[in-house]
Amino acid sequence: MKTLFAALALTAVSQFAHAAEMHTIKLEVSDMTCAACPLTVKAALKKQPGVGDITVDLKAKTAEVTYDPEKNAPAKLAQAVTDAGFPAKVKK
Repeated sequence: MKTLFAALALTAVSQFAHAAEMHTIKLEVSDMTCAACPLTVKAALKKQPGVGDITVDLKAKTAEVTYDPEKNAPAKLAQAVTDAGFPAKVKK
């Protein structure tokens, strides 16, 4: 029983440590013109490995993405949005 508890505790700690490694970037997203556009952008980002929270702002034409840098990279996320029909680049 102690071994099981220790294993569960270790798993919880490693998941917490892993979550702390998430990074957030903001993408500039062109050609969003209607209420459906952010839904398409969000869907494209959700398909990418290591992506967590996504916030798309139609008015500002941006997408803020939280991702695991061990599983993805900003340029790949921007490319996924571009491939979905909305040219995107990492906002500096």
